[in-house]
Amino acid sequence: MPDPMVDLVSARLRALADPMRIRLLDRLRHTPATVGELADGVASSPQNVSRHLALMHREGMLSREKEGNFVRYALEDPSVAAICDMLCGAVTERVASLGQAVGATPATTSTTNDPGESA
Repeated sequence: MPDPMVDLVSARLRALADPMRIRLLDRLRHTPATVGELADGVASSPQNVSRHLALMHREGMLSREKEGNFVRYALEDPSVAAICDMLCGAVTERVASLGQAVGATPATTSTTNDPGESA
């Protein structure tokens, strides 16, 4: 892969590497929304949400359309949703398998050691 392409891919992945942006993308994958709607949905300030949306728009992940006094954002690049699906699915599976492994291992607690005893 040529270096300029590596740089573009890296920038795209960095744009995804933020919990707030993941929350926003999750909401936008279902329906377009305004900054105010998104801010209410993720319990953040409109200024903070707007900053994250602007970055994702610059990276080509989102489109925006002016509607009167508001701007409605939408998921522009379906590959972003596919990446999120893949990662979220993998993390969910990993957490489930770890939970099963932890649940299958009996807890080890020591009831024989007295604070005055030496081990």
